[in-house]
Amino acid sequence: MSILKHPISTEKAVGLVDKLNVITYVVDYRASKKDITKEFERMFGVKVASVHTINLPTNTKKAFIKLAREYKASDVAEKLKLVSYG
Repeated sequence: MSILKHPISTEKAVGLVDKLNVITYVVDYRASKKDITKEFERMFGVKVASVHTINLPTNTKKAFIKLAREYKASDVAEKLKLVSYG
């Protein structure tokens, strides 16, 4: 089971990267917040401060993953090709 499906690249989601240090992802609807945290930290080598989730009516789940203060969501977003700086 792949927990992290794909990042969300809407204008609002990309705005959260700079404003709140948050990456937005579509995740497996069976995944817990702890599962999402472990998988995200393993994939990107960062520390997660918190995870908030929303269950959507289409049997999917959206996760708002806030990174710890010492890490930048913009660095992760650049790896995911959601934004480009410079």
